[in-house]
Amino acid sequence: MQIFRSGRPQDTMTSSDDTDETKRQAERFRRVRDAHQSEVAEDYVELIADLIAQTGEARVVDLSGRLGVTNATVTNTIQRLQRDGLVVSRPYRSIFLTSKGHDLATTARLRHHIVRDFLCSLGVDRETAESDAEGIEHHVSEATLDAFRQHLDLMRKRRA
Repeated sequence: MQIFRSGRPQDTMTSSDDTDETKRQAERFRRVRDAHQSEVAEDYVELIADLIAQTGEARVVDLSGRLGVTNATVTNTIQRLQRDGLVVSRPYRSIFLTSKGHDLATTARLRHHIVRDFLCSLGVDRETAESDAEGIEHHVSEATLDAFRQHLDLMRKRRA
């Protein structure tokens, strides 16, 4: 027997199957929402670490310029990052990463590099891979990252 949903025939699903699929879908959406929430924090701490490495300091004006947002937006986000224990900042002073913030920046940078390198290994040009990795890095699961790593390791072994 077939039933129609959205105008297309589908196999009949039992109530239990439907419930299981609903739970799986809810979990996928929860994962995406969680990734969105951590995305801003990861971008900020990664950029703060980069600025400190390049110029010796990270200032609100530098962050706002690089992120393309207002100083007020950066200030509000920095306050949230302080509450989360990721940065330390005082009015009219540079912004510094805590050890927790530094760890998050390192992890985010590593994820970015893995995704970028994977995309490049597929033939994506470096500039596009950099841009695409910026979004993908926040949403890719650990299992997928491990598969990317394995693929990259295999590619490196083949070149050697």
